[in-house]
Amino acid sequence: MMIPPLTTPLPLLPLLLLLTTTATAFEYHTFDGPDFPSCHNVSRVHNATSVADMAAVVKSALHQEPNLRVRAAGKGHMWYDTQCSDEPTIIIRTENVAAISELDFSPKMEEDSEGGSVWVEAGVTFFQLAEYLHARGASVGYTLTNWNISFGGSVAMGAHRSSIREESMVAAGVLAMDIIDGRGEVRRVVRDERDDEWLAASTSLGLLGIIARVQLRVYGDTKVYAEQVTLDEKDVLDGDIYGMIAPYATANLWWWPYKRKFHHRYYDTVPTNSTPQEGFQNTFSVTKLEAIAARTLLDSGKYLPTSNMLAEEIFLGLWSKPNFREKTTNEEIGDWPVHGWNYDVLIGGLYPDQKAEWEYGLAAYTLELAFPVTLANKMMKRVRHLFDDELKKGIVMTSTYRSGINIKFGKPYFDFLGQVTYNTTDGADWSKGAIMFDFPSYRPTIGDHKRFNEQFYHKVANTLIDEFPCRPHWTKNTREVFARSAKNLDPNYLRRFKAVRERFDPQGIYRNVVGEILGFY
Repeated sequence: MMIPPLTTPLPLLPLLLLLTTTATAFEYHTFDGPDFPSCHNVSRVHNATSVADMAAVVKSALHQEPNLRVRAAGKGHMWYDTQCSDEPTIIIRTENVAAISELDFSPKMEEDSEGGSVWVEAGVTFFQLAEYLHARGASVGYTLTNWNISFGGSVAMGAHRSSIREESMVAAGVLAMDIIDGRGEVRRVVRDERDDEWLAASTSLGLLGIIARVQLRVYGDTKVYAEQVTLDEKDVLDGDIYGMIAPYATANLWWWPYKRKFHHRYYDTVPTNSTPQEGFQNTFSVTKLEAIAARTLLDSGKYLPTSNMLAEEIFLGLWSKPNFREKTTNEEIGDWPVHGWNYDVLIGGLYPDQKAEWEYGLAAYTLELAFPVTLANKMMKRVRHLFDDELKKGIVMTSTYRSGINIKFGKPYFDFLGQVTYNTTDGADWSKGAIMFDFPSYRPTIGDHKRFNEQFYHKVANTLIDEFPCRPHWTKNTREVFARSAKNLDPNYLRRFKAVRERFDPQGIYRNVVGEILGFY
C-alpha cells in the first residue's frame, strides 16, 4: 500500500528528532559540569550544524511540539539555573555552527576608526576568531571577553571587557546580527541606536531568538603591555578609582579583603616593533597538583577560617606575579610589564600542559552587580564595612578565589538591558560608566556545599541591591538576586524591550526564568 505524501513536508533532520524524542526530562549543565544545572527540564539537546539547521528545529518545535521551549547554548558562561524556563525545553547547541567569513580588512584600514568587518556564526568563540584574525593582521580591538565564550552568547548576555576609555561591550563592536525569531525565520537587525529593535537585540538574553550570525568591526592587530602594581586598601577606597582606570585602554582591580590589598592591572598599546616578547595570559588553567592542593585547602575552609586566610595569603602571592608565558617557547614570564599581541595579553586562554580549573572540581558561586562609577568609593566602602561587621563578631571573612574579588569597569553604552546603559529613571549618573563588583567564592565539594559563614554572602548581595542603584550580570546571579534587583531596572526600558520581544517571539518559545522575573511574559 502506498503512503500518501505529507501536504507540507518536514525537513528530514527535525522529523527524525521528533521520532526519537522521549518523555524523560533531564538537567543540562554548562562548563562546571554535572551538579551545576543551567536548565532543569530539558527534553533533548540538538547539536546544530548550520544556521538553516537551527531554524528548521525551531520551526519543527513550533508546529509539532508547541508546548516545548527552545534555548540556544554555546560553550557556556552560566553559573546558575536561569538559562531556561522550568517548562520542557529543547537545547540547541551552537558549538559546531562556527563559520568565519566575509572578512573585509586590509592594512590601509588600520588607522581607520571605523575599521573593517567580518561575519561570524553563533558558535564561534573569541579564541577561534582571534587566531583567524591574527593570521591576517587584524583583531576585534577591545570588544572581547573570555576565550571560551561564543559571540552569539556574549552579545545576548551583554558581555564586556573592563574599560572606561574604550568601547568594551561586545555588542559595541557589532554592526549587524541575524536572529532566528520565534517563527523560525532569520531576521537581520542592523546597528541603529534610534531603533528599538537594535536596542533590544544588543542585550537580548536570547529572548528575541537565536543570534545565528554576527557582523563585527575589525581593526589592525596591535601589541599591548600589561602592568600590575599592588596597592594598600586605603589607597583605593579613599582614592580616585575612576582616575585609576580611565587613562588606560583596559584596566581592573582585584581585591584581597583579608590582606587589605588590591592588585591594579592595566593595559595599553605599544608600537608593534617595540618588543619581540609575545606574552600569553593564563586565565583559568592549573596543573592537577595545584588543583588538588587548592581544593583540599579550600574544602577545609568550609569549617576552618584559618584555611581561607592561608588560601588568600597564597593566592595573593601567586597573583602578584605575571600569569603569563612566552607564547613561542611556553616559558614562564617572571617580571612586569608583559608585552604581546592584543588578544594573547588581554585574554589568553589555557596553557598547553594544563586544564581549566573547573575540570578538576574547582567551582565557584558568583555574584556580579554593576553600579554607577560615581558611587565606586561609597559602594566599596560599604562592602568593607560588611567584612568588618563580621570581624567584630570574631568571624574572619576572606576571598576564596584565585584572583580575589574582581572589580571591573564599563564605558557607557546605550541599550535596554545592558549593565552600562544610561538615562535611566533611577536618577543615578551612569554617564561616566559603571563599576562591576564581581564576587566569586569557592563552592566546597564536601558536605552541603555551603560556604563558611554562608549567610554573609547573601547579606552582601541584599545590602548592595537594597542600598544602591545597581544592575545584575545576566549569567552570574541567582534567581533570588534577579528578583530582588528587578526594582532597580528602568521600567520604561523593560516595557520597550517587551514590545520588541512580542514582535520577534509572539508565542514565547524562547522564554526563560530571567524574562519571567522581569515581566516579559
